Amino acid sequence: MTPEDVVSRLRSGMTIGIGGWGSRRKPMALVRALLRSGITDLTVISYGGPDVGLLAAAGRIRRLVTAFVTLDSIPLEPHFRAARQQGAFELTEIDEAMFMWGLHAAANRLPFLPVRAGIGSDVMRVNPTLRTVTSPYEDGEEFVAMPALRMDAALVHLNRADRLGNGQYLGPDPYFDDLFCEAADAAYLSCERLVETAELTNGPAPQTLLVRRSSVTGVVETPNGAHFTSCVPDHPRDEAFQKAYATAAADPAAWAEFSERFLPAGGDEKSYQSAVRTWHEEQM
Repeated sequence: MTPEDVVSRLRSGMTIGIGGWGSRRKPMALVRALLRSGITDLTVISYGGPDVGLLAAAGRIRRLVTAFVTLDSIPLEPHFRAARQQGAFELTEIDEAMFMWGLHAAANRLPFLPVRAGIGSDVMRVNPTLRTVTSPYEDGEEFVAMPALRMDAALVHLNRADRLGNGQYLGPDPYFDDLFCEAADAAYLSCERLVETAELTNGPAPQTLLVRRSSVTGVVETPNGAHFTSCVPDHPRDEAFQKAYATAAADPAAWAEFSERFLPAGGDEKSYQSAVRTWHEEQM
């Protein structure tokens, strides 16, 4: 598929899960394609980074479910900060482990899973709809009943994939992309490079085959498609560009100029990558 093919399957009002972690291995080419569409009123489920920031800046989010929204080397995503200060969308903010357990529940088609995380914290106060359950065994321990994080569609990015939808990570961390795919009704996997199936096991360890074809709806080859987030070992985070992004986000006029150059409505992924290369040449 192409990024545009993926977006053609999405609709306003959907619940969309976005894989990766902070400013690491985000499916940014798919997010950029989503930005070029008219799709809005989204519930977004994400260990948030610039994916959330860009969608927030464009006013596409109705509700966000997250444990954090960060650019890693820049602690708080600036567009997320601005949107929250303006009350631009509903926020469900939960503990990282609760988030993971919500993914596990959805992947296993369970309504909830019990988890210790959250007990005794303000997570319960700021999320008054959360409920607790008591162990039916002798211990009688109380747990948070973390509801399943079901999604209409998931977007993830990996280093390698085949045409069938088997996806492989080559970096230090799998994050939770497999759970996002399994928790969604449809899952779209973008990758740095499309390879033959045999190449996926020709060298890398079998456990790097993170995503199974049975949980993937479509595959998109998008070289440098995680930019400006990292996708090691293929490419590190583009720290210089990320800094320019965050600086522009602080000023409406600067952001308008940034968007017109890198994220024009009539653009595509090829023009984005070309604009980034030109920008780097200018910095030299």
